[in-house]
Amino acid sequence: MSFSLIFQTLKYNLSYSKNKLLIAIIMAAGPPVVFGHPAEQLAELYRSCPSRQDQVKLLLALFGQKKHLSCPRVFLYGPTGSGKSHVISNILNTLKLPHALVNCVECYTSRLLYDHILNQVAMVTPTPDNDYANYSRCDNMNDFVKTLRTVIEDRELQEETVYIVLDKAERLREMDMNILPAFLRLGELTGCNVCVILLTEIVWEKFRAGTGVCEPLVLHFPDYTKDELLEILSLDCPAGYTKDFYMSYVNIVLSVFYMACRNLNEIRHLAVLNFPKFCEPIKKGEASEEDVHKLWRNIEPHLRKALQTVYLREVSSAQWERMQEEAAAQETLVTNIKTLTGKVNMELPFYSKFLLIAAYLASYNPARTDRRFFLKHAGRTKKTVQQMKRDERASSQLLGPKPFPLDRLMAIFYSIVEGKVAPTANIYSQISSLVTLRLMTQVGSDDQLDGSKFKCTVGLDFMRSIARTVNFDIIRYLYDFV
Repeated sequence: MSFSLIFQTLKYNLSYSKNKLLIAIIMAAGPPVVFGHPAEQLAELYRSCPSRQDQVKLLLALFGQKKHLSCPRVFLYGPTGSGKSHVISNILNTLKLPHALVNCVECYTSRLLYDHILNQVAMVTPTPDNDYANYSRCDNMNDFVKTLRTVIEDRELQEETVYIVLDKAERLREMDMNILPAFLRLGELTGCNVCVILLTEIVWEKFRAGTGVCEPLVLHFPDYTKDELLEILSLDCPAGYTKDFYMSYVNIVLSVFYMACRNLNEIRHLAVLNFPKFCEPIKKGEASEEDVHKLWRNIEPHLRKALQTVYLREVSSAQWERMQEEAAAQETLVTNIKTLTGKVNMELPFYSKFLLIAAYLASYNPARTDRRFFLKHAGRTKKTVQQMKRDERASSQLLGPKPFPLDRLMAIFYSIVEGKVAPTANIYSQISSLVTLRLMTQVGSDDQLDGSKFKCTVGLDFMRSIARTVNFDIIRYLYDFV
């Protein structure tokens, strides 16, 4: 079936009603073999464009055969990753149709746009051999139209349709005002059978600017559905795994990402990145391909983490793999540290325990109470009613540790430690060891030990277990419990 007569009738303009009518006529046409293309080529197109058979059928009907009069302007819009560029490029390359496919992001000026189109139509490739020369220099639309007509005549394409595909066509709105209207009338201006195809993510209404713009045939590429994404991604099954196993993995990926991302390219990227982690229990012999729940528990934290950076593409596949290995090593280290922390009360040196107790008291007691707790013969004073009300509003245990200077730490240490201890370098080195073990943390400047402030980072339960090993009643010295 040929649509040349229809396109001849609608050559100069396509109103909304005509646009809908034409699409309805084409979609009601018979099987694609009637378009006059070999069955092998059509089968190849359907294999290379899964879940886009309706769009392929519609475009094949619009293009017709090589010597048919095609629709002069087509506007394809849809979200990123919906297959617009893939379908168009596959049709043009499979059917070996003369065409030029340019990206308006790369061709950010009108001159670059003209050069790329003419080079592709004329089949000229700038190389070192020709000193990277273009087919011709065009500084304006008038020169471009004349040169394009010459190229078509030189290649003897007057009886065929030349397709010019402009991807990211929304960038045309940022160029000269005559660019978009001229491209939409390029067939009339050149006097040749030229079909201009605009690919974009935004609707046609945002392209209208004043008068003189011809209405193109508008086609929509919707998002892939979840079932369509499952069908497409299952084609990427790696060697050595069954298709059912890979489909179960893809189904897990889609269950996490589908609500946040419908982009086929992005979901495919995420599926490739995380598949080795999904197979990790199988390689270790801890699970089989049928243990879906165990595999899901292993991969879920990593998918949730990847969900936070979807679309960002912060790392490559190799970098992501290294990050996963480093994360696993870090997790093992944290587990070992937690195990060590549980036994640290038995392994800390004697004076380090008292230093840690002093640090905890300095962090959770107000400095004004040191005289009362640690000065001999100072006596015990009871809290006043006002102090008790104030402390109810601001308990140190709830507010967290406060920073304290080194001299206060040492003063409390010498007050609570048994016997006389000389202020040697060994004592100060034990403070550094407590900081290294993250039982204390240094606050502020770390240039000099004397000018620094510290905080105790351990909890009360842990601190009580430490104090019991040296027979020290720490509760008796905490202001919150007096």
